[in-house]
This record gives sequence, structure tokens and C-alpha cells, in this order.
Amino acid sequence: MKARLTAFTLLLTLGSGAQAAEPAAGKSLVEEHCQSCHGSEVYTRADRKVTTQTGLHKQVQRCELALGLRWFDDQINDVATYLNQNYYQFK
Repeated sequence: MKARLTAFTLLLTLGSGAQAAEPAAGKSLVEEHCQSCHGSEVYTRADRKVTTQTGLHKQVQRCELALGLRWFDDQINDVATYLNQNYYQFK
């Protein structure tokens, strides 16, 4: 029984590899990379192309790929979280 519990605990630990996003890290990445192409007006314009949280995440991925940044998933999440908290405010 103890071996099963230990294996189950290990699986839960490995499966919960997703960490909470760090908006401050996202802000630094936006300032360093994104603002070289555009300012915050792209996030606040009335006819913005991003209309959902999923769409925001995908747009961050597209920009990351277009710039050849090779960010890790957590960095993409940090940027998307920062942008959502400060501009988009999707639920």
C-alpha cells in the first residue's frame, strides 16, 4: 500500500510541473523584446486582433517564433499573463 501511495504522490508531483506565471518576468521580456517592434498601443487599440486569453497566448507564441527568441513555455506564459493583467484583462 505504501509503495502505491509513493508512486501516486510521485505522479502527482511530476504531473504538476506547471508553475504559476510570473508577470514581473513577463514585463521584463515585453520591455526587452516586444517594445522594439511596437509600443503598448497595439494592446489598447479599439480594433485589436486578440479577443480571448487563448488568442493572446497564441499571439505571444507567434511573435516569439517570428523574432526567433526560443522562449520556454513558462516565459510565454509570463508574457501572456503580464499582458492580460495590464492590458487585456480577460477572465
